[in-house]
Amino acid sequence: MRTELSTPTTIEIASSFHALSEPLRVQVLELLRTQELCVCDLCERLGIAQSSKLSFHLKTLREAGLVRSRQEGRWIYYSLNLPQFVVMEQYLADFRRTSPMLPARPC
Repeated sequence: MRTELSTPTTIEIASSFHALSEPLRVQVLELLRTQELCVCDLCERLGIAQSSKLSFHLKTLREAGLVRSRQEGRWIYYSLNLPQFVVMEQYLADFRRTSPMLPARPC
């Protein structure tokens, strides 16, 4: 795993953006935007009866570094991993800043 001072790898950046390619995962991130939630709360709010489907998506988000998990008793709670969002934001800002092309001007 990368340290905060190192440059993110292409695989880490791609993994984070790939995790955002599924609407259900984006919905999960929206729910976690304001508070930490357990799987049962996420299932209820998303209207998903089976947590195994959600578990797959949470695993993808966790592996991409977008969410953190912690266990309390028998429950696992999820929250946003904001430093990874900063990495993605910086990547896009650097890309925009170093791009030689300017936006097209209206005629």
